[in-house]
Amino acid sequence: MENTKPLDMLAIGDIVIDAFIRLKDAEAYCDLDQEHCKLCIRFGDKVPYESVDVINAVGNSANAAVSASRLGLSSALSAVVGDDQNGKDCLASLTGDNVSTDYMETDPKLPTNYHYVLWYDVERTILVKHAPFERHMPKNLVAPKWIYLSSLGENTEAFHHEIAAWLKEHPETKLAFQPGTFQMKLGKEKLADIYAMAEIFFCNIEEAQRILSITEMDAKKLMDMLAALGPKIIVMTDGIKGAYAREANGTYWFMPIYPHQPIERTGAGDAFESTITACLAMGKSLEEALLWAPINAMSVTQFVGAQKGLLSQEKLQEYLAKAPADYQPRKI
Repeated sequence: MENTKPLDMLAIGDIVIDAFIRLKDAEAYCDLDQEHCKLCIRFGDKVPYESVDVINAVGNSANAAVSASRLGLSSALSAVVGDDQNGKDCLASLTGDNVSTDYMETDPKLPTNYHYVLWYDVERTILVKHAPFERHMPKNLVAPKWIYLSSLGENTEAFHHEIAAWLKEHPETKLAFQPGTFQMKLGKEKLADIYAMAEIFFCNIEEAQRILSITEMDAKKLMDMLAALGPKIIVMTDGIKGAYAREANGTYWFMPIYPHQPIERTGAGDAFESTITACLAMGKSLEEALLWAPINAMSVTQFVGAQKGLLSQEKLQEYLAKAPADYQPRKI
């Protein structure tokens, strides 16, 4: 039966399976400032590992769709899987999380994306490979309230322009853009139409520098330059230091993290950014969204994988009620 009611969120991106390989016999080497770290294991040897956890139906956009669903929104994912058991497992996982698969496609020749996650301490290094699926906007799509666009494969430049053209024809739909590796590599010039259509744009400080090809460290200046590309709202994370935001009217915010001790950080950024988008889809202010987002991000870091810790509104409110007094967004 064809959908006639608009979705709250349609997430567009690649879907993958993550195999988390827990390493114990490894070392991390970092600069003096604990940045630019390298993961090192013995070369040409047998290296023992601790465990493997296989997580179905993940990826930035899949995580966002599940996040929105857990928060009570109607969500769907537009992605492609292979005609294999991994693809069937991904579709079943989405359905189990009440994410519509109406806009999912199955490719008869290419395999479902499968990534290997080298998990050491609380960080992870991901070995990625995206199958070159052909992508197009779903046919007969009832315009959703929001489209959440994130990581796509390297053959999708034309698809991005198709999305931008669709958005111009459907101004009732707002775009949240969280660029993945290829989208940042493609560059802001080639994706100028996507940046121009974005209601809200997400990245971290290092990604902002990469996108803008500068070494500027000042958060306000970086957000101003990102806003000049077209997005009305900028949200820029800075790891455990917190996050910054810039509203369309030029109001700047800083939001600290919710206090926690992480177990594994995969998906924390997706949880943060999708929660912001979900809050805006609910009609909440950016200030209120900034209160919710770090809680969902914190919860995700308490589990292996990007989705197990995603919260319902009820659970999120319980954490909010227990928050420290200084857990507040503040204008900067």
